[in-house]
Amino acid sequence: MKAIFIAGTDTGAGKTIITGLLGKFFLKNRYNTITQKWVQTGIESDINTHLKIMEANKKDIIRYASLMCPYHFKFPCSPHLSSFMEKKTIKKDKIKKSFQTLKNIFDIIIIESTGGILVPLSKSLFIIDIAKELSLPVILVVNNKLGAINHTLLSIEALKKRKIQILGIIFNNVDKNCNNKILENNPLIIKKITGETILGILPHTENTDLLYKKFIPIGKNILSRIKK
Repeated sequence: MKAIFIAGTDTGAGKTIITGLLGKFFLKNRYNTITQKWVQTGIESDINTHLKIMEANKKDIIRYASLMCPYHFKFPCSPHLSSFMEKKTIKKDKIKKSFQTLKNIFDIIIIESTGGILVPLSKSLFIIDIAKELSLPVILVVNNKLGAINHTLLSIEALKKRKIQILGIIFNNVDKNCNNKILENNPLIIKKITGETILGILPHTENTDLLYKKFIPIGKNILSRIKK
């Protein structure tokens, strides 16, 4: 079994879409695949978006719904605040147990983080700490825009400080109005500074079929890296 943790440089980087695209890629390559989102905040369900992109049969995995998303809070904010507002405590043991249960059933688990690297689940626990305890390799999704260099370097620094394996970085062109020189230079300078693998760059489009075609080389790159 392989597991991958999808982290982002900030909220809105595109973790949900990329988790779904990667799930679709693994399914098409005949891996029994499931996704997780340990803590969901807000009314919408990112798990449902994963399944829609993956074209997965909900009937086959509905029994695992509580394991796929152990915690779901209504207010769309940081988990530490949304859980406080509902007077509930996020317990890492519950999250780890849900992961271990799915680990025994599926070939691949793709976990979408909530927000950025250092999003707090409580005053003493960050979401990345659980990924560390489970020895999960990380794919960092970058919102490719002005300011992305700083966000990316800080995220990489936080991962390296915890000695977490970085599988690579995906740059996601979320802002269609961003200057092309910035979009082109961000991956280049990040590669030069950090030496980390740039898995690929995704264009701005709302056409998920086209996006998946652009994602296939990235998926192949990821697959080759987790097979090592």
